[in-house]
Amino acid sequence: MANTEIERPMKPAIWRGLSRKCPSCGKGHLFDGYLKTKETCDVCQLDLSSHRADDGPAYLTILVVGHILGFVMHFVWVNFRPEPLTMALTLTTLCVVLALVLLPRFKGMVIAIQWSKRMHGFGREPV
Repeated sequence: MANTEIERPMKPAIWRGLSRKCPSCGKGHLFDGYLKTKETCDVCQLDLSSHRADDGPAYLTILVVGHILGFVMHFVWVNFRPEPLTMALTLTTLCVVLALVLLPRFKGMVIAIQWSKRMHGFGREPV
């Protein structure tokens, strides 16, 4: 059986997902709000309802934010020795901001990878 499917490049799709754009065209918005995925792309009409991002973006966000904060916590404590309350409030704020910024971008990236690999209903071409 010949493989007649057009290859979907992953790198551009990942960049589009990280910028919260449609993985197919890169022009339409991926989300309708903060994390709610649109049913279809406004530009290319790609069906986005079949994605299965589930908990993957949350795990990636925790992994990245945890590593960043671990390094920052060590660096700040060793070099500056701030008051514990000041350090706790500053790092808590940094943690919340990083998580809120990264979560929708990682969800877009996971959806883009699924589109690129034709996973979870992304195998069919738009009509």
